[in-house]
Parts: sequence; structure tokens; C-alpha cells
Amino acid sequence: MVYTANDRDNLKRPYDDIRAIVQQAERDGFDSIWLVDHFLYRDPDEPTRGVWECWTILSALAEATQRIELGTLVLCNSFRNPAILAKMATTLDEVSRGRLILGIGAGWNEPEYQAFGLPFDHRVDRFEEALQIIKPMLREGRVNFVGRYYQARDCEDTPRGPRREGPPLMVGSEGPRMLKLTAKYADSWNTGYMGKPETMASRLAQIQAACREVGRDPATLDITAFIALWFPDLQEKKPGSFYVNPLIGTVEEIASAIRGYEELGYVKHIMFQIAPYTTETRRRLTEALQLYHHMQQ
Repeated sequence: MVYTANDRDNLKRPYDDIRAIVQQAERDGFDSIWLVDHFLYRDPDEPTRGVWECWTILSALAEATQRIELGTLVLCNSFRNPAILAKMATTLDEVSRGRLILGIGAGWNEPEYQAFGLPFDHRVDRFEEALQIIKPMLREGRVNFVGRYYQARDCEDTPRGPRREGPPLMVGSEGPRMLKLTAKYADSWNTGYMGKPETMASRLAQIQAACREVGRDPATLDITAFIALWFPDLQEKKPGSFYVNPLIGTVEEIASAIRGYEELGYVKHIMFQIAPYTTETRRRLTEALQLYHHMQQ
């Protein structure tokens, strides 16, 4: 059971508020918190919405918490040099005492690429090269790679962090080629935006097929699900395009859905993005978590 600490509708939240939310989530028994990795959003006929830089906030939260896992959902590969990113991940894993989950993807939000002067072309090609640097850097502490987009010549990641093979590598992906890269390189796969547990069926079939295509046992790839949770009584208008088939219901129904994901047997983590993102909706999700734990007893 995991928890997202921010939302697109609350991008201007001060760090003190973010820290308080995360510390409360830790006290409430959530397993982990996740931050998006964006610089800004620009939609037609709407003012620009800026976002705090993800890695800086996550590093501060590592010091502000004790137990809860810290994840990126997910980092945009194009924003950072992959060898330096691996070094950053090892360092944050040290600061957090082994609580980092390194989530990464190819990126998609073109306006922020344009605004910050980042290349938007060949994103999957760049991502494939980046994985060939990041994976050995995390696992073995060294890499020697020369590609079209990235080079890491005789590069070493030292000193090593608290985990011998570094933090786990999670890839958020869809589409045949990205799923194959996930199956080849990742420790876990994230898919979204899910609703009830049965919405996982077709996605699971796709990633299992990708695993078989690259010769990997699907059981060795952890599955994580990003759930869109909507409370229509608190926000009448349905959220944006990500909420195609959201999870809706009472505290009891949400708890039953959590249990349903557990009973699938192959989903290791679930993440919630809540609409609207308010004190009341976080309270309801916390009650659902507590009820789920009661069901297990």
C-alpha cells in the first residue's frame, strides 16, 4: 500500500506542507510516498503551472522521515544525464538508509522540453541507451558505454550505498517497445491509471507477453499499479484524461479494492492519486487503509 504526496492540482504547495503530509502518511501506516517529475504544465487557454524540482524535494523528505519508502513516479529520462542520475540515486539511497525506489520513464510532456531546451526527439532510443548505463551503475558500480546519445566511459559509482545492488529500478511504460525494455532491464513495472482490480487484466497480459519475448520469467518482474481515486461528492467535474476508469466509492469499497489488488497475487505496490487532493480525501484513504488492515486480521 503506497501513497502519492502531491497532485497536479496542488503544484504550488509549500515544502513545509509537503513535509507535513508525508510525515502524517508515515504515522498513518502508508508504506511509501511518490513524487512526480515535471518542471511545468502548459495547457491551451490556461496559465502555466510550475512544479517543484522532484529530486531536491525527495532528498529533503529522506531526512524528514524514518521508515517510509521514497519513490519517483516517474523520473523523466531526458531531464538528467543517466550516469549522473545513477550517482544521485546511490547517494539518495545512502541518505535515506536504503529507502529509495528509482522510478524512470521516457517522458511525454513536450512543453517543458521546449521551455527548458531539452531534446524531445528519439525519446525511446535515448531511454534505451540510458538503461544500459543506469542498470550496471546501480548493480555493479561501474559501466563503460558509448552510444549515439550518451557516453559513460570507464565510469564508476563509488562509494557504494547501503544496498549491495543499489536501489530497485522501476520503469513506468506502455507500448510494445517500452514494455520490452521494461522486461529486459527493470526490477518492477508501473502501469496507470487503474480503477478496480479487474482493470489490471489486459495490462498484465501485455507485460507478461513482453517478458516472454525477451526470455524473462514474468514472475521475476514486480508489478505496481497507479490508481486514480476520484471522490465525485467532493469534486463534481470528472478529472482530466488520466481518469478514464477511476476507482470510486466509499471507504469500505476502497478498502475492498485494496484487498482485491492484494488477492490478484502479482501486484506488489499500489499507488493512489486522489482527486480532489484535500485533507478530507486523504483522511478517507487513511480510513480505507486502516479498514484493509482490519480485514487482514
